[in-house]
Amino acid sequence: MPFHAYLLRCSDGSYYAGHTDQLEVRVQQHNSGLIAGYTSSRIPVELAWSEQFMTREDAFTAERQIKGWSRAKKEALIRGDWAALQRLASRSTVLRDEDLSSTSSAMSSPQDERNLMGTHPMKEPIIILVRPQLGENIGKAARAMLNFGLTEMRLVAPRDGWPNPSAGPAASGADIVLENAQVFDTLEEAIADCAHVYATTVRRRDLVKPVVTPEGAAREIVSAQGRTAILFGPERSGLETDDVAVARSIITVPINAEFGSLNLAQAVILVAYEWSKHQALASPPVRDLDPPAPQSELDGLIAHLEMMLDPTGYFFPPHRVPTTRRTLRSVLTKPGWNANEVRTLRGVLSALQNPRPK
Repeated sequence: MPFHAYLLRCSDGSYYAGHTDQLEVRVQQHNSGLIAGYTSSRIPVELAWSEQFMTREDAFTAERQIKGWSRAKKEALIRGDWAALQRLASRSTVLRDEDLSSTSSAMSSPQDERNLMGTHPMKEPIIILVRPQLGENIGKAARAMLNFGLTEMRLVAPRDGWPNPSAGPAASGADIVLENAQVFDTLEEAIADCAHVYATTVRRRDLVKPVVTPEGAAREIVSAQGRTAILFGPERSGLETDDVAVARSIITVPINAEFGSLNLAQAVILVAYEWSKHQALASPPVRDLDPPAPQSELDGLIAHLEMMLDPTGYFFPPHRVPTTRRTLRSVLTKPGWNANEVRTLRGVLSALQNPRPK
């Protein structure tokens, strides 16, 4: 039975990634609102891209990878623009030339399929919440993860069981993280397939382990081989010493010694943000500032203002006039107005000088 990873374009222009063994049926279910969560409030949707895989595991791997991509990367995949996809790939990503030859041919092996996705399937760190207590905090942690491209969550012995109805609303649309969250009875089971394990804590421990910041951990993770897990403890007390003992390194941050109290989502977002800086996520466009206006235009603004102020008696007493004029010039010179801003201010002065009848 073939399986598909797919991308839907939602009515608001956003994208949703998923996987299924019945592609046409699944798309219809999304469009009818039967799939609760992200797409149900963004219908109609249309199928933008899909790829066939031999196993569900491979399709799910592709889904997780695409979810962490920026909008630009997803749209490059939809277009089949492999050159753009390669440019947008993170520093830790290498696309092989032989994997860029076709957009439509099915891959012959799981490794080929993973190379098509443009990223090593083990690069994304797994966020593991150890004995989390409140469903709301699990949802907020999921929201923090997805904001920065992380999609794989594992839960160890959640206090109130799983699934938890309180998690969804708190996730604010990060439903895919919750839907695919895996539950384990023990921490040992949750990290069994991970080669690198980090424990987050701000408390001093009687353990001799390497200690790194979130930034340092992110640098290690993107260059590491094998899966990486990052552990976060329960809300009340954080990780226990036995939990930290299974980790190879500790992640910590400089924090107020008299108030070292981060909530779960805050701790997750600190780590997720640093990891995201190594990925090709979307960023607000940078716009160059307009150059300052020529001195002649600034002089015109100052002269215009002085002309309006003079009949009002502003320049008084007479012996203070030179100083007052210099101060006024200094105030108007400091901002470095561009030409459009100077014109706008001149328009304001003209309106005050010659108000239109109401």
